[in-house]
Amino acid sequence: MKVSDFNYNLPEELIAQVPIKDRAASKLMVLHRNTETIEHKTFKDIIDYLQPGDCLVRNNTKVIPARLYGTKEETGANVEFLLLNRIEGDIWEVMVRPGRRLQEGVRVTFGDGILKAEILEKMNGGSRKVKFEYDGIFNEILDEIGLMPLPPYIHERLQEKNRYQTVYAKYEGSAAAPTAGLHFTDELLEQIKQKGVEIANVTLHVGIGTFRPVKEENIEDHDMHTEHFYIKQEDVDKINKAKQEGHRVIAVGTTSCRVLESVADETGQVKPLEGDTNIFIYPGYTFKCIDGLITNFHLPESTLIMLVSALSNREFIMKAYEEAVKEKYRFFSFGDAMFIS
Repeated sequence: MKVSDFNYNLPEELIAQVPIKDRAASKLMVLHRNTETIEHKTFKDIIDYLQPGDCLVRNNTKVIPARLYGTKEETGANVEFLLLNRIEGDIWEVMVRPGRRLQEGVRVTFGDGILKAEILEKMNGGSRKVKFEYDGIFNEILDEIGLMPLPPYIHERLQEKNRYQTVYAKYEGSAAAPTAGLHFTDELLEQIKQKGVEIANVTLHVGIGTFRPVKEENIEDHDMHTEHFYIKQEDVDKINKAKQEGHRVIAVGTTSCRVLESVADETGQVKPLEGDTNIFIYPGYTFKCIDGLITNFHLPESTLIMLVSALSNREFIMKAYEEAVKEKYRFFSFGDAMFIS
């Protein structure tokens, strides 16, 4: 399969720059795989497509304010850090700009000196291994001086930090939000529970690699990025019970889907696990655990549109994307949603 098989024409004005006021008021495109039919709804209507006994699996990771602006101690030159993942203790993998000025041994100061860093070494892909120095609690310092790491296609400044978090975000560690979850409100989740739908959690810390383009023309040659995840026993029990009783497991977002498919056996049963996954799902993949997916609209030629195409089929998904453009759906992180049932 070629990368170009997953291209579509997207007018720039359809890329959502800001979140809409009411999370659950975004549009929802419902894709019925069996009949290859499409319905146009509002996100809060998702409750009508969930059945008692279904298990909704969401990613409860929390985005950290991972973008830092500082200065080189030696010259005072402006630099930018983007925290990717914690390697151990106060040592992180970081994307840096400008890279040529930030070689091994360079020291950087942030926030009038409340946070300092030293570049330890250059890593694969151009990132840096960095050691931070500070007094106090690292995450509190980040909250004070860091900015939300919005994707590169969003050019508007975010007015409220919490709008790039799900309402159930719990465990800090992501450089990007699991955006399918942004549509849920506490009220909608309560209504879903009242209907008899089980809600389970997984945690996958989303890396900035999620935005990395597929550069190889043959998609099988793509080197998939790795992300850290864990899934607990109490959530495993809910998911396995749904499978055993013949109910559906519905993933909220591609990140939840990737965790479930990484830990499931051939019967669709999952187990508690902590680890790293670089699972790359594209057409031809046989799903083991999930039966449905709630997701946003993804970038052309991205690994995420390939994953979505694997759950249905490429032709139907590309037709749905064309219809979304025609109906002026909002695209990407702050955009509208689709439910593949």
